[in-house]
Amino acid sequence: MSMRYMATYDMMETLRNTNQWMGATAKAMASYPMFAMIPNPAFQWMSAWGEVTERAFSRMVVKPGWRLDFVSTEDGKDHLVEVETILAKPFGDLIHFSVPGRKVRDRKVLLVAPMSGHYATLLRSTVRSLLPDCEVYITDWHNARDIPVSEGKFDVEDYTLYLAEFMRTLGSDIHVIAVCQPGPIALVATAYLAATNPGIRPASLTLIGGPIDPDANPSDITDFGHRVQMGQLEETMIQQVGFQHAGVGRRVYPGLLQLMSFMSMNGETHSKAFSDQITKTAQGEARDNDKHNQFYDEYLAVMDMTAEFYLSTVDRIFKNREVARNAFYVNGVHADISQIKNVPVIVVEGEKDDISAPGQCLAALDLLTGLPKNLKAAHLEPGAGHYGIFAGKSWRNNIRPLVLKFIDTHQKPKAAKTS
Repeated sequence: MSMRYMATYDMMETLRNTNQWMGATAKAMASYPMFAMIPNPAFQWMSAWGEVTERAFSRMVVKPGWRLDFVSTEDGKDHLVEVETILAKPFGDLIHFSVPGRKVRDRKVLLVAPMSGHYATLLRSTVRSLLPDCEVYITDWHNARDIPVSEGKFDVEDYTLYLAEFMRTLGSDIHVIAVCQPGPIALVATAYLAATNPGIRPASLTLIGGPIDPDANPSDITDFGHRVQMGQLEETMIQQVGFQHAGVGRRVYPGLLQLMSFMSMNGETHSKAFSDQITKTAQGEARDNDKHNQFYDEYLAVMDMTAEFYLSTVDRIFKNREVARNAFYVNGVHADISQIKNVPVIVVEGEKDDISAPGQCLAALDLLTGLPKNLKAAHLEPGAGHYGIFAGKSWRNNIRPLVLKFIDTHQKPKAAKTS
């Protein structure tokens, strides 16, 4: 890697910074009080463009907050929600949403958040929906550009070891829910525990729209593994963090580059959303927390992922299908999925999921040859897209009740006494 890759990284950040500055300047200039005497709508439009532009480009480097103020409980009170760190590690923390003053919930849930460009806060609505009924824990991954090179590498095996450690820390009464990208990794982390700590296992495993076998029903997203050479990916996607960050010199797949590819998939939809928002702002109809801002404040907030995590995931999970072939090794240990014999597993897929298409996640059940039939379950949600199966209406109305029922069915007896 040469300084060229650092210059490219800084160039993207410079462009982002420039657009933010231009937006702020346009908004400030067009809002100049003296212009109010001139009845020209161009100034209102310019100010509105500036406001929407500044907000969009400034959000790209902000880690969103959890914004979980309180939860209502059976005692009729609203209890505050506090975020507490259970385990702090260089590339991600295990955090708990503590609700002081309320009765501890029997259901303990670990949400495994994707490390695919967005922060764990992408699952905010999932967390909010589970909080009334569960003790909720989540994997809070860090932005790779903030992690010094001295902390070493973080690849798909390290991610698996983090998950295994989080599960060991929380104990055998934890119900793991893996959302999207970490589905295959949660499966092999469970298998790795079966091989190395047979006494420790999750109480259940829920896999939501994860690419266990990307070839089962290839989508545009999962099929790129066959179309692109690893050398091409490394050359075009990987850069080095610039001097203004703690992770200077670290090789990453930059969040801004990921955002460009996210946006290009639905370019027309996004450009219409922004032009509509500029119109609303010019007409005085936009609000700070309206639907547009709520969505894009989260969607535009992106994080860098380590180069080795991105490349090893593409190579091992998508290209070589190591999980799909049950040939995944962690630290030289075969994470043999057939050795999972007593962890109930439910697979949830969306009929219209264009990211992890139906069948990709379902492949997990065929790999679980050592698991009795009565411990396996699957659900295909009619009409649901990728986002809907963990955060939308489908999740709230159908999938969440189904998952909680599955958890209750397989709850450890000692926990069931108090429920």
